[in-house]
Amino acid sequence: MTASRYKVCTVVGARPQFIKAAAVSAVFRQTDRFHEVMIHTGQHFDSNMSDVFFDELQMAKPDYALGAGGGSHGEQTARMLIALEDVMLRETPDWVLIYGDTNSTLAGALTAAKLHIPVAHVEAGLRSFNRRMPEEVNRVVADHLSNLLLAPTDLAVRQLAAEGITRGVHMVGDVMYDIAKKALKVLPDEKTVLPPGTGADGYALATIHRAENTDSEDRLRAIFEGLIELSTTIDVVLPLHPRTRKALAAIGLLDSANRSLALLDPLGYMQMLALESCADVIVTDSGGVQKEAYFQRKPCVTLRDETEWVELVETGWNRLCSPTSAGGIAKACRAAIRTRGQDVELYGGGNASEAIVTLMAADRPPAAADA
Repeated sequence: MTASRYKVCTVVGARPQFIKAAAVSAVFRQTDRFHEVMIHTGQHFDSNMSDVFFDELQMAKPDYALGAGGGSHGEQTARMLIALEDVMLRETPDWVLIYGDTNSTLAGALTAAKLHIPVAHVEAGLRSFNRRMPEEVNRVVADHLSNLLLAPTDLAVRQLAAEGITRGVHMVGDVMYDIAKKALKVLPDEKTVLPPGTGADGYALATIHRAENTDSEDRLRAIFEGLIELSTTIDVVLPLHPRTRKALAAIGLLDSANRSLALLDPLGYMQMLALESCADVIVTDSGGVQKEAYFQRKPCVTLRDETEWVELVETGWNRLCSPTSAGGIAKACRAAIRTRGQDVELYGGGNASEAIVTLMAADRPPAAADA
């Protein structure tokens, strides 16, 4: 008997999703069980935030580019819902595959659920327990609409169970580790990425982009004044997200940041990993960068009040610092320089993508009504 062949609509829209999808899409291409239709919502529409990742990660260009980026959360999500519904009605997929916790994730889950298409959610079960974060709302809703919940850790499985979600839940490991494990073997020299004259005595690598920080003048000012203070101790290298650049200019901090920090344009995946690999400390508000720091066994300071990756804090690889005091931020970063956490393996063995595709290759995707 010939095995069924399934069509999967993969919905992506932001940097971390391109990385995760690259790992799983590579496994899809190795089997004749799946036909993948890649849908790029356009949530990250700057070429440095989008196109470079498809090129660098050797991903096929998207089958659909929806151009739904920009605007408020409501405007953006609404445009995605309208465009995704049109695509899914045309493609009639057997599965919709979503990643993480962005507006693209939410729109993909909502559209599929309304059309009674089974949903598979990679990175299910993560919780920061802060509903003021749009990402937390997105991940909670996506989990409750999904049929196949692909958790990266045992803790994520337990958190789903605490919300009454046990059906279709599987601990598969972290797909970001899959691709990082391969990429770390072929990194470019970090000196080709660093600005001239930077990093001779070490450096801190920083990334700031979350709306909770960039949309708050007090938090943004504390963060950048803290990084400027830190730069008197160690060089600070910061690839600048377009949203953050605009916010800094609006409050009159861009020039002083440019004088004290080594500001870069957004980087590709391999360039970012290369800088992470030689940093003395990584400072971020990104969920993905927290894990990339751990993959390379680098200390991380997360400028948020909480994190969905709590196991990194518990094992000493990450420390939380509320971005409310410039002095507190500089102190936390200095204290973390060249420290190490526990010798633990948290995210599987680097084969999460294969586990995901195996689970999706069941004889029949679950009916959406079965959820």
